[in-house]
Amino acid sequence: MKTQVTNGIDIRLLVRGRVESHPVDDLELLVAQGDGLVWVDIPTCDDEGIRVLTEVFGFHPMAVRDCVEHNHLPKFHAYSDHVFIVLQALERSDSGRVHTVELDQFVGPGFLVTVHGPGEPGDDVADLRRATTAVLRRIEAGRLEPASSFELSHAIASAMTNHQEGLVGALTREAWKLEQRVMLEELPDPESFLEQLFQARQELLRVRTTARLTREIYARMATLSRFVPGNSQPQLADLVDQFERLGGVADAQKEYLEGVIEFYRTRTETKMTIAAERLAVIAVLTLPITALSSIYGMNVIVHTGTDYPQLAVVLTVMAVMSAFLLRWAKRQGWW
Repeated sequence: MKTQVTNGIDIRLLVRGRVESHPVDDLELLVAQGDGLVWVDIPTCDDEGIRVLTEVFGFHPMAVRDCVEHNHLPKFHAYSDHVFIVLQALERSDSGRVHTVELDQFVGPGFLVTVHGPGEPGDDVADLRRATTAVLRRIEAGRLEPASSFELSHAIASAMTNHQEGLVGALTREAWKLEQRVMLEELPDPESFLEQLFQARQELLRVRTTARLTREIYARMATLSRFVPGNSQPQLADLVDQFERLGGVADAQKEYLEGVIEFYRTRTETKMTIAAERLAVIAVLTLPITALSSIYGMNVIVHTGTDYPQLAVVLTVMAVMSAFLLRWAKRQGWW
């Protein structure tokens, strides 16, 4: 049975490979019956979402508040009958803007509650629900049949990781293009180009930081065996490995891009240094001549009567000084 992803609260019952949609009014009965796995997907924690979290499930007020407010870090809390997880990922819009997508999960015996957001202004609902939609499509196609809420949570977190790997791949392709422009010196606007380099590096840094922070919360979960069923430990270990690998890949690409930035800056600074050295040579050559001309200029040339022999001597001295300074600068390796 195909289920439709809407902008309202989706109540799904996963039982024996089937996905059944139910109204919100049936939620308490579905949870009490315990027949199958109940998956509640809340697109945004509005008043109705708060009511479901508070009245139907009785979740802790601080956890509900975390679903309403934006969290700056991934986090994990364990309660007597469930665990609460805050996951974050990066999403790139069509305009190229990278923003954070948050997904909160309440994982308990026989149920999983996923809460999206809060999003940023202009966020696409499809971006916010990308991971849960991908997992739902796999279940409907028969490629995934989660036996527990932790297995379903693992599938959603894995979908987020896969999408992050795709983002790192896109950033890597951009880094290669930027490197080619550096090598070919196709830089019509160096200031804008340098900004693109630093922006790509910052995005890779954000992916790495998010992945490693998420890895830490799953590593913490793995140590709390009394809150996590034993048969779910391999799934936690797999998530720890996934986020560790994602952080490592993003970090490696960041270092690669930093090498491109360093090469570009070094070459630019070298050109500036050479230009400064040449200007210094010009200054060294012209300074004595300027001093000499300032002393004799008014008396030799602008005077009412020009003394041609003295002018010839002064010009000869200037030429000798220039030749001597040029030879000296050549020996110093300045040009």
